[in-house]
Amino acid sequence: MMNITLKQLRYFEALRQHGHFGRAADACAVTQPALSVQIKELEQTLGLALFERSARHVRLTGFGETFANRVREILRAVDELGDVARAAQAGLSGRLRVGVIPTIAPYLLPKLIPALRTDFPDLEVQFRETQTPRLVQELQEGRLDCAIVALPIAEAAIEEFALFDEAFVLVRAQSEAGTAAPSIDALGRENLLLLEDGHCFRDQAMAFCQVQAAAPRDGLDGSSLSTLVQMVGAGIGMTLIPEMAARVEARAAPVSLSRFDGLQPGRSIGLVWRKTSPLAGQLREMAQVIKTAGRSVVDDAQGF
Repeated sequence: MMNITLKQLRYFEALRQHGHFGRAADACAVTQPALSVQIKELEQTLGLALFERSARHVRLTGFGETFANRVREILRAVDELGDVARAAQAGLSGRLRVGVIPTIAPYLLPKLIPALRTDFPDLEVQFRETQTPRLVQELQEGRLDCAIVALPIAEAAIEEFALFDEAFVLVRAQSEAGTAAPSIDALGRENLLLLEDGHCFRDQAMAFCQVQAAAPRDGLDGSSLSTLVQMVGAGIGMTLIPEMAARVEARAAPVSLSRFDGLQPGRSIGLVWRKTSPLAGQLREMAQVIKTAGRSVVDDAQGF
């Protein structure tokens, strides 16, 4: 019988994620030699190399890739054992790892965090802000408990809980204040500034404006809504932003905001988690708090 320890598996997973012994050791709060010894002992136990080592990089071997898939399943199952105990308690408590996309986090979290502290005083929430594909991956790997994203995710293993809807707002130069928003056809021909690849909001904006992904465009692909709005204020094109961001971003640049006539573009925000999560009941309870906070933020922004 192989003597493989849970510690070795966690060190292996850290090294897989970081691809560097020093950074993996820091993530595990151990010294680099201690982590290296555990990895070496794990490889000796298995009788096969898990990593290819070079001066600058550490990469998984072919066997290491196969081994990594099983390790993630094991670690996720171990972490869920703790969730089983938490699920048996009344209310949420302990650490909860929550992902959130960048087009939501700056606008929702200032109102959500105090609400969570009030409703769940024994809960320690750790937020992780990154793009949707990364959040989904970390959720599936068990590194996040849930995530606040734009729906749908359409992953068979992930549960979706709708929270609230919000419209998209057109941001133009201040000189265009009071003029009607262009039609969808006309908007597709404008110099439309968008978020860079990987942001779901980019895809939603392109779909509404009927802009082809391969079409050459002047201007800028920005990494944040703030950057896009500042560029509009500098006279470079126009952009779309979600309603919850309107009031915050418009204060920081000389721009005008307007809504579209007729069909209103928008998105649905939801909370997602693994269907196997023992915390599903508690997460639905927390979702109600997020829904209330989100609707409040959107309502506050509607009077821009």
